[in-house]
Amino acid sequence: MEMPIISGFQQNLFVPNVRFELIPIRELVSNQDYQRTLSIAHIRRAVENFDLYQINPVKVSRRNGINYVFNGQHTIEIVVAASGSRDTPVWCMVYEDLTYIHEASVFADQQKFVKPLKPMETFIAHIEAKEDKYLMIQDLVRSYHLEISGSRQNGTIAAVGALEYIYDKYGYHVLDKTLRLCVGTWEGEQYSLSASILKGIARMVYSYGDTLREDIFKDRIGLLSVKQLTRTAKERRPGALGFAEAMVIQYNKRCKYRLSIQRLYSKNLDDYIEEDQESAEDDEGEAIDEE
Repeated sequence: MEMPIISGFQQNLFVPNVRFELIPIRELVSNQDYQRTLSIAHIRRAVENFDLYQINPVKVSRRNGINYVFNGQHTIEIVVAASGSRDTPVWCMVYEDLTYIHEASVFADQQKFVKPLKPMETFIAHIEAKEDKYLMIQDLVRSYHLEISGSRQNGTIAAVGALEYIYDKYGYHVLDKTLRLCVGTWEGEQYSLSASILKGIARMVYSYGDTLREDIFKDRIGLLSVKQLTRTAKERRPGALGFAEAMVIQYNKRCKYRLSIQRLYSKNLDDYIEEDQESAEDDEGEAIDEE
C-alpha cells in the first residue's frame, strides 16, 4: 500500500508554532486561576526520587511579555526544590499565539487523550531496565513456580501492583512468606493470586509474625475455596482488610492458639482504607462468579 504524499503546507498543520528556550524559573509565572493547587507531598516525593531524565519541557504561553506556565507547574517547583534556586533554568516550549481562554482550554484537556501506563506495563519496563527490586520480585515469584503475566490463569500473577506494595511496605521476607502461604493453600489457583488476597495474607504475616503458624494457616484456611473466602470477606469489609479478617476468623476455628483480630489494626485505619482502594483497582476484572 502506497503512502499518500503530503505537501509541506499539510505537514505544517501538525507542527505546533513553538520554539524551545531555556528560561530561569524566576521568570516563569503560574498563578492563573485555572491552575491546580500545588501538591507539596507530590513535590517532596519527586525530589526524593529526582531523575533528570524525567523532567519534561514546560509549556509556556508568552502574553504581553510574561511567561505563563500552562503545563508544568509542578515540574518547575520540583526543580526549584531539588536545585535550591529559582535561578535554575528549564527547557520551555514557548507559544506566542495563545489567549488566556485558549490556555485554560488546553490545560483542561491536556490529559484527556493520554493513555496511562498499566501497572503490568511499568513493571515489565522496570524488568527490562534491570532494576534490582523488580528482578528480585520476579525471581521470588518464579521460585514458587509462578509467572508474572497480564494473562490471568492458574499459576500466574497479574496483580504486580500488590507485589510491589507488599515488598515496599513490609519487605522481602513478608512477600516471600505471603507467596509461600498462598501457593501452599490454593496451589496457584487463579483467583487466589488477586491483589486483595495477597495483601490480606501479607497483613496477617506482618501483624502476627511467628505466632502465625503456617501449617494451621494452610490446613484451616485451605478448607475454604477462594469463592467461599471471597463471599465471607465481602460480608466483613471491602478490599484486603475484608480478606484478612475472613482468614483470621477461619484460622481461629477450633484453634487452641487464637489470633486477636485487633492486631490487624495496630496502625491508623486510614492507611488500610487507602490500601483497600488500591486493592480494588488492582483486582479490576478479577471478579469471581458466585452464582
